[in-house]
Amino acid sequence: MGCFFRLAALLALTCLTLPAQTDWTTATELPGVDFTGLTPAQKELALKILRGETCTCRCNMKLAECRIVDPPCGDSRALAMIVIEGVRNNRTADEIHEALVNSAIAEMRAQQNRILGDPVDIAIAGSPVRGPSNARITLVEFSDFECPYCAKAVSEIAAIMAAYPKDVKLVFKEFPLDDMHPHALMAAEAALAANDQGKFWEMHDALFANARRLSRDTVFAIAQSIGLDMMRFSRDMESGRFRKAVEADVAEGNKLGIYGTPSLFVDGKPYRGPVMLSILKPILDAELKPQPAVTAATR
Repeated sequence: MGCFFRLAALLALTCLTLPAQTDWTTATELPGVDFTGLTPAQKELALKILRGETCTCRCNMKLAECRIVDPPCGDSRALAMIVIEGVRNNRTADEIHEALVNSAIAEMRAQQNRILGDPVDIAIAGSPVRGPSNARITLVEFSDFECPYCAKAVSEIAAIMAAYPKDVKLVFKEFPLDDMHPHALMAAEAALAANDQGKFWEMHDALFANARRLSRDTVFAIAQSIGLDMMRFSRDMESGRFRKAVEADVAEGNKLGIYGTPSLFVDGKPYRGPVMLSILKPILDAELKPQPAVTAATR
């Protein structure tokens, strides 16, 4: 979301500060683009290509437009250099287009922009699971009980589970961002202590319902309200019995490159999109279709 706010701000600033002659469709000079040494005909061709090719930075702007609206953009700067070099070497527009499409930066962005990444191994043995054991799709969620985005995702994940009652199971992994959320680690330990008493999901739901007001008192009140053996729960919390299990989940998440929550994996494939049924439905439907593709390993 941050990149879109940045783009909106840049567009607003551009409208206020740039003179009319900087219209990217007619501009003959572009920030950071060196036309030196090109003949007039070559420069005209370069400008035509720059006005027609799209930047790879997800701004949905043409290269010339991105150079004017967002001069710091490294993508449009690098791609513009490819265009200039191609024109200088008398390449055709089609040849330059192929060079842009096959450039290292375009390939890197294509990988980043894939909504599902390549499958990875995720250890799920012993982790809390909701859904049928023989489900055809395994969702793995790395989550933080004090994260407001994770709390918002609860209803969407519930909707996913309701939409695929026989085909999807959810595996929950602890990923407390304790440098940002002071009660997240304690809540993660409490959830695993509840899991040890067979009431993980009751604790899960109550913790997220109270995500904005978590405290030790709140967690212990929840534990009592869901019927836990309080002496056993208190002993587990005081001893830090489940701290290593939480740390193991965090270490695995770090190894997988997780840096924020919630982070979702679909059959071991990292999902790079919003946790919403409307977005995930076509992805899940595709996963359910018979296909020869490699499925993720979960152990």
